[in-house]
Amino acid sequence: MTSKAMNLGSSKLLVSNGIDVIIRIFLFLFAVIVLVPLAFMLTASFMPSSEITQMPYRWIPSQIAWRNFYRALAGNDGNFIYIRNILNSLFVSVTVAFTTVILSSITGYSLAKFHFKGKNIVFMGIMMTMMIPFEPIMVPMYMVALKLGMQNSYQGLIIPFMMNAFGVFLMRQYLQTFPTDIIDAARIDGCSEPKIFRSIVLVNSGPAVASLAILTFRQQWDNLMWPLMIAQDKKFKTIPTYIVSFAEEKLSDEGAMMAAALIASIPVIIMFLTLSKYFVGGSSVYSSGKE
Repeated sequence: MTSKAMNLGSSKLLVSNGIDVIIRIFLFLFAVIVLVPLAFMLTASFMPSSEITQMPYRWIPSQIAWRNFYRALAGNDGNFIYIRNILNSLFVSVTVAFTTVILSSITGYSLAKFHFKGKNIVFMGIMMTMMIPFEPIMVPMYMVALKLGMQNSYQGLIIPFMMNAFGVFLMRQYLQTFPTDIIDAARIDGCSEPKIFRSIVLVNSGPAVASLAILTFRQQWDNLMWPLMIAQDKKFKTIPTYIVSFAEEKLSDEGAMMAAALIASIPVIIMFLTLSKYFVGGSSVYSSGKE
């Protein structure tokens, strides 16, 4: 090997290492930007309000202010309505995630494995709804909910979100790669279509089902605008609406507000840590179905 070739190889190696270092630095800075607000919320929730507003900020509290969590749970009226709101968010988020997975899987399976006239038109029509922001349809949805008597009810919080276009898209793309031979063999053996879907297709669509359930749960857990409109009664409010009303009346108690935010984050953090493998491996779900 000539010295020229060796120099060229060394130059390429240096460039590759330099790019790798730059990428690592960028990822580290991005991680810091994302994690610093979470670290601030965690430490501030244990601090008295006087320490939170001190500059420079002390990342380690001088004393643990457990009363912040008591005041967050007790609420502005001292009636511990926050606990009821947490249960409301859990019930609504779990129910919406379950119905979205079932209905989106059925629709995605039909669009992926059945042949009928207008199938592509139906799919494109569903995809077009993804381009419409929620704000333009929010008022018509609210008027319909009022006419149906769904205000201040769990039905009003759940029914409008029982299914979404993204879920249909995700399941269709994933099920397009599902082996058709297995479905045909089940039909030959006399399995009905509902049994094929329930016992074969849905059972073997774990990554897509889990990803859709996680994303839907998080979306409903963070949903603010719709519960703010439909749930006027405190008994039916969810976590985001509680935090908004709590912050409006507790402007001087930053510690209690941080504690309320930390409590609201715990279920999502636990879900992420438990099911993180589906987030890490989720790229295969989104890329499935490509030819």
